[in-house]
Amino acid sequence: MRRMKTRASREPTRASSSARYASRRGLAAIAGRLSRARRILAFCHIAPDGDALGSLLGLGWLLKSLPPEEQRKTTLVCADGVPVQFQFLPGSGEILSEPPSQTWDAIVALDSSDERRLGDCFRPATEGGGAPVLVLDHHVTNLNFGTLNYVDPAAAATAQVIVDLADALRAPIGPEAATCLLTGLVTDTLSFRTSNVTPEVMCVAARLMDEGANLYEITERALSQKPLNVMRLWGLALAGLHQERNVVWALITREMRAQAGAPDTGDGGLASFLINAPEAKVAAVFSEKSDGQVEIGLRARNGLDVSRLALALGGGGHPQAAGCTLPGPLADAEKRTLPLLFACSES
Repeated sequence: MRRMKTRASREPTRASSSARYASRRGLAAIAGRLSRARRILAFCHIAPDGDALGSLLGLGWLLKSLPPEEQRKTTLVCADGVPVQFQFLPGSGEILSEPPSQTWDAIVALDSSDERRLGDCFRPATEGGGAPVLVLDHHVTNLNFGTLNYVDPAAAATAQVIVDLADALRAPIGPEAATCLLTGLVTDTLSFRTSNVTPEVMCVAARLMDEGANLYEITERALSQKPLNVMRLWGLALAGLHQERNVVWALITREMRAQAGAPDTGDGGLASFLINAPEAKVAAVFSEKSDGQVEIGLRARNGLDVSRLALALGGGGHPQAAGCTLPGPLADAEKRTLPLLFACSES
């Protein structure tokens, strides 16, 4: 027997922070712009995680679900493409790495604290045709770079913000959108194990499961399964693992990626793995890209804040999970960042 819809599908729980509902007018304004738009271009950040891709695809499915007379053309873009572990998401094959050259009615930036994280293909000033930039995010370090910004740091994931947007749009959440959005929640909370998981988050998750998302499949495919090339990359990086004071870190070189046959971006979740070491209060992975730049993934124990560190280096994120990109070479990025990591771990 199908159980009744959760109360989260219609109203906030008693445990909800009143702050989360204080700026609903901002969300309504974005919903209004999207409702009037007919050509929408949406981006998520480079080195995409499950929340970035889940929110991007979830938005696409929501806009498709509107009544026929309100349908619009939505183009989804991620500069780095879709990692293997997220290719199970419905619609992932439609994501482009470069937007087509045309004018747009609205440009949406998802799960990105600043426009640099959207990659070189994000060029609204020169190619957007004057379209407004609509920012939907949950990172406390967001720079509010859009024409309209709705940033909710109390949300556990940008996917949770997209669920709120669905209600503002009066758009039904079908099984495809539910799968994408629950993936965002699951991955950003490490399967509901982070300190920002509230009763409201669990109600939103239950709502998405009611709409057809399979929690077991999502957890297995997005978190548990690791391709062999990622495992090989981890092995090479872990062989040279570093630990000093309360900081644990690893380096991923271009040579390691080539030897493992691993993709050019991301660490496959290695930073999240390293913070599990009892010796670590702060963990970092320095990943050298093919263009010589260095992606840095940062993790911290509850009570510490690596988002400020990332922001100071031109990145952003959450207190316990953040990142940035620095110029190479790898040794210079490591030398520049380590003193900040040591200071953060002792704060």
